[in-house]
Amino acid sequence: MEIHGTTILAVRKDGVTALAGDGQVTFGQTILKRGAVKVRRLEVGEGILVGFAGGVADALSLLERFEEKLKEAKGNLLKGAVETAKLWRTDRVLRHLQAMIIAADREGMVLLSGSGEVITPEEPLLAVGSGGPYALAAAKALYRHSSLSAREIAEEALRIAAEVDLYTSGQVTVLTLGEA
Repeated sequence: MEIHGTTILAVRKDGVTALAGDGQVTFGQTILKRGAVKVRRLEVGEGILVGFAGGVADALSLLERFEEKLKEAKGNLLKGAVETAKLWRTDRVLRHLQAMIIAADREGMVLLSGSGEVITPEEPLLAVGSGGPYALAAAKALYRHSSLSAREIAEEALRIAAEVDLYTSGQVTVLTLGEA
C-alpha cells in the first residue's frame, strides 16, 4: 500500500508570504491522521518558511540538510537551495529520498524537487503534494481575480483542493512572513 498525504501551497502577495499545508496522511484508503503539521518556520536570516511533501523521514532528512546549507549561505534562499540540490544529486543516500520541499522568504520561493532540481515559479505561487495541482489552480484564479490577501488565498485554495482531492483534508496550517 502507498502512503499519500499533504498538500503544500506558497503564495506571495503585497509583501506578505504565506505558506499553507494540510496535514492529512492516508494509507491506502484509510485516513491515518488529518492534522500532521508539515510547514515550519526556520530562524535563518530574516526567516524562511518551509513545507514538505513525501515520505516524512525523507523530508525531515532533506530539511535538515537544507537548513545547514541555508546557514552556510547566511539565509540566502536560492543559494541554500542550489547547494542542497547539488548535495542531493551527488550523495548516495540523499539521491534516493522521496520528498519535495517548498521554501519561501519575503522575496522569493523555490521548489526543491524529488530529483534534486531547484525550480522558481513564474508567478509567486507554488504547490506540491497530492492536492498540489488543485491548490495551485485555485490559487492562480484567486491571485489573479480577487483582492484576497496571501494568507486568505492560501487558506481558500487548500480548502478548494480538499473538495477535489481525496488525500487533502480541510484542516489548514498557515505560516506567514511580512504580515503586520
